[in-house]
Amino acid sequence: MDAASYDGWYESPRGVWVGETEYRLISRSLDHQAGDSLLDIGCGTGWFTRRFFRNDLHITGLDPDPFAIAFAKRKGPDTIRWIRGDARSLPFPDRSFDRVFSIAALCFIDDELRATSEIVRVTKRRFAIGWLNRDSLLYRNKGREGGTGAYQGARWHHRQEISSFFADLPVQKLRMHSAVFLPSGTTWARVLETVTPNSCLFGSLLMVSGERL
Repeated sequence: MDAASYDGWYESPRGVWVGETEYRLISRSLDHQAGDSLLDIGCGTGWFTRRFFRNDLHITGLDPDPFAIAFAKRKGPDTIRWIRGDARSLPFPDRSFDRVFSIAALCFIDDELRATSEIVRVTKRRFAIGWLNRDSLLYRNKGREGGTGAYQGARWHHRQEISSFFADLPVQKLRMHSAVFLPSGTTWARVLETVTPNSCLFGSLLMVSGERL
């Protein structure tokens, strides 16, 4: 899928609902304040990066795909810093950003453990990382046998696997939450989302948040 088509999906009714649902979960977990520095790792075409921009934050988006970064730069705004880079070797000093997040991006790269360690390293305060959930309806529909569509080649994890990524890292107050329980975006899906607590760990997005020691 080309960059324009990928970004355009987030403007569709279902895409807006999925994006906003995931955004609200990540935003609550980061507990960001106006003026904070924020890094989006695996930003792709920048939909979430731009969404966070509305909160008076100093934002950087990073992605290894030159076409996605070029698209993000064209779409702007100019005050967001866009960088081509590798999540496994982030080009920033320790504790560079107040808040760091990544949404379903580490699932597509080798050595997720190293990338998780890098995220923690450059975080000053709080981080939030979302993975694709193997215990979800979305996995049954899109993830099996190598995945289909935008999920082709992605790795899907159980919550026990994700917890193990943080075993030896300098973190505290880890929390795991989930969102997008019925990914169809229908009326029933939206109703279910409002009544199902994020502590129920069977949504499409499985997210870990915490603080840097």
